[in-house]
Amino acid sequence: AWHIAQSLILDEFDMTIINEMDVDHGLTVPLSMMFGHVQEWPCKVIPLAVNVVTYPPPSGNRCWALGEAIARAVESFPEDLNVQIWGTGGMSHQLQGPRAGLINKEWDNMFLDGLIGDSDHLRRIPHIEYLRETGSEGIEMVMWLIMRGALGKATRALHRHYHVPCSNTAIGHIVLEPVS
Repeated sequence: AWHIAQSLILDEFDMTIINEMDVDHGLTVPLSMMFGHVQEWPCKVIPLAVNVVTYPPPSGNRCWALGEAIARAVESFPEDLNVQIWGTGGMSHQLQGPRAGLINKEWDNMFLDGLIGDSDHLRRIPHIEYLRETGSEGIEMVMWLIMRGALGKATRALHRHYHVPCSNTAIGHIVLEPVS
């Protein structure tokens, strides 16, 4: 964690370092899906909290670049580790206001499609488009772009799933691997 933090700071990202952090459903749900309900996670986890609540949120381009910087940090680590980088956050959803319950399946699937292959067009989508197309909480998807930026120029999908449960938050998961 310290190696990544130092590397990101030297790569001109303004990081806030927290020595102890309570994590929420954005991390615990994906980990539970991967490992079941266990007393302790069977792997080391370095959470990276991204501000998507208070204006201004980071741009998709900034998140993608952060992912690229994380990849450089991991590559420069002196030990050989098996590393996974996860992007989490709800897909289209709005929890309050006149548009409460908004789900945009077409936009969500366009976003998932954009994570696959060698296109980087997702990094150029402006904040206002997320708000307009995916609801006030849909901006969480920029956090997925950190993961995508870390995977390099091109990816291939190993698994993809999209579902809209009764909770009014679209759920997607995708497993990608870099293509050399």
